[in-house]
Amino acid sequence: MAEKRKTRPSKRKRLATRAALSPQAGAPGAAGSGRTPSSPVPREGTRILDRFSRREALATLILSLLATVYYLPAMLWGGIVWDDSIWLQSRAVAEWSGLGDIWAWPSRIYKEVHYWPLTYMTFWLEHKIWGLEPAGYHVVNVLLHLLNTLLVWRLLLRLAVPGAWVVAAVFAVHPLHVESVAWIIERKDVLSGFFYLAAVLVWLRFLEQPRPWRYGLSLLLFAAGLLSKSIVVTLPAALLILQWWKNNCITARDLRRVTPFFLVALVITALDLYSYGSRDYSLDYSLPERMLIASRALWFYAGKLVWPVDLTVIYPKWDISLENPWAWLYLAGAAALAATLWFTRHKIGRGPLAGALFFAVTLSPVLGFVSFGYMQYSFVADRFQYLAGIGVMAVLVGAAAHGAGRLPSRFKSGATGLLVVVLALLGTMTWRQTGIYRDMVAFFSHVVALNPEARSAHLNLSLALNKAGRPDEALAAARTAVEKRPDHVKALGLLGSTLVHKGRFVEAEEVLRRALEIDPGDKSGRREMANLLRVQERREEALEAYRGLLEIDPNYALAHSYIGDLLVQLQRYEEAVEPLSKALRLIRSAPSVTPDLPTAHSIHVLLGTALRELGRTRPAEAHFRQALQLDPRNMDALEQVAAAEFRRRRYREALELYQRQLEIDPDKAATHVNVGAALYYLDQREEAIRSLERALELDPTLETARENLEAMRKTAK
Repeated sequence: MAEKRKTRPSKRKRLATRAALSPQAGAPGAAGSGRTPSSPVPREGTRILDRFSRREALATLILSLLATVYYLPAMLWGGIVWDDSIWLQSRAVAEWSGLGDIWAWPSRIYKEVHYWPLTYMTFWLEHKIWGLEPAGYHVVNVLLHLLNTLLVWRLLLRLAVPGAWVVAAVFAVHPLHVESVAWIIERKDVLSGFFYLAAVLVWLRFLEQPRPWRYGLSLLLFAAGLLSKSIVVTLPAALLILQWWKNNCITARDLRRVTPFFLVALVITALDLYSYGSRDYSLDYSLPERMLIASRALWFYAGKLVWPVDLTVIYPKWDISLENPWAWLYLAGAAALAATLWFTRHKIGRGPLAGALFFAVTLSPVLGFVSFGYMQYSFVADRFQYLAGIGVMAVLVGAAAHGAGRLPSRFKSGATGLLVVVLALLGTMTWRQTGIYRDMVAFFSHVVALNPEARSAHLNLSLALNKAGRPDEALAAARTAVEKRPDHVKALGLLGSTLVHKGRFVEAEEVLRRALEIDPGDKSGRREMANLLRVQERREEALEAYRGLLEIDPNYALAHSYIGDLLVQLQRYEEAVEPLSKALRLIRSAPSVTPDLPTAHSIHVLLGTALRELGRTRPAEAHFRQALQLDPRNMDALEQVAAAEFRRRRYREALELYQRQLEIDPDKAATHVNVGAALYYLDQREEAIRSLERALELDPTLETARENLEAMRKTAK
């Protein structure tokens, strides 16, 4: 054994070697170096190191530009779309105390069912920095994608995959990744991807130089990935695939090392599944049907990687039938490809099979073997293969790079030119695809254009068009939603609501009554019917409708507020006080951002009006002042508080409030009259006269203004 041991150089020789390789040792003209400036070894070593670092820096810069420039539309014009409401309307994200709720349980996050606290912690932190401004969230998503691009490059370099930089460049600009990067809520993809890739890099470093802290860090990064999105649960299997690819075997030692990763995956995924709960999505597919879904999905994803056209957020849902012979071709093709790669591994290498296995294993959680909510709409989504696609990219690009390396030198420049063209084409497609995340109208218009059968998309498009002030288009989209699902209560309710906005009350009532016949207990249908009656000023009927709504949801603040509003209109002030007070209590106890929540300042105005008419002037004034604090531009509150100040002969304070009203509505004649009265008592007679003259210009019928003006003119003489 002693004869086989390599002779270790002496300490003097080791020091001499270290000095020779040191960049500083051969610096030209270095004083006291003990070497002449013509020493060749240090200068050459320095040049090689400098040249390598410059090349690496340039490669990093180009990747950074690729990963950011083509996502400029998201960072500059990206908005809030669809499921972004999960973080946008979450009290846990909005409030400082929400961090505990984020880590406590998903049910404390608005509409969230998964346990992904790290993702929501980033939203919570950003909310404290830039509030609800979407640009900041989009920038963070793009920066995470950039980091992932650089990690892919370093990872493939460490694995000595041919064309590692090219794979990273394709990863940076591939339009399949737009959904994960340009959609704010898909932060979970890029964040979990970052932890996943970092964990693999640290793991590879651990295999080279085993250190306990490296092992622990890799395990910790994996856990962080799971707490960002549980789709990275397949990392332990990917580590075993990697080990097989490198060594052509998996030893008992490899299994022991990876076992803690499987245990962490089991614990955190079990926690996530428990929080997800048992939900019946009517996805009663048999195992053979799920195998057909999975095999077709694999070919679908691979096809989109190679030919990324007609990308959409919701793809048409396939009809799965065991009697369809064509459906079995996907399964047979997948099995044939796997067998071919296995039996030809000695000839073409283990890389293609390893890449295919990584692709399939990483996608396995979303291939349909386990039911999940999105399967109601589609079996596939671009975002699902954010990490999985790396396997196919590495195989295809690696093979192309290997082939290009064997080309004659005169053809290599052509290969480089082709690469530039491909990256430019992919980047252009990414730029265009990023544009659909501008707003809800662009988002759902794109969906229905490529998938007209996406029934919920038509409904959401109608809502978005209504908010955008495009009622005719909204009505057309609502009609399409009803055509797709004639008995869908929410679609009927939306159509009825849109018809109300268009003033087509008879047709709206017919549609809404049909919705209530289908489901008398539907909250949205009853709400729209009550709204229709209120808009038509059928107040007594509207009152009964809103009271019926409270039978379904006794704590529905909007219903309480409308009941109070209607009672004020009916001059039943004593009855109005209780529902309005109840609405205020519900608002105070509600989450900071809640749909269908009335504005507190409007209820304060209504409650103040009711109390004033009941002769309870002090509490009435208190409510008007609270309304003004909540909304300094509320005209009713400004008028009432100004009148209170005027009665107390605090004319200067009253004048200030009247002038604020004129800033909002400069053509309101009555306000000019009030300004004139305040100026008169402040001994500013000329200004008072001008105010009254302006009031009469706006409304010559104001006799009080005319009488006051004549009196002031006489006094002025």
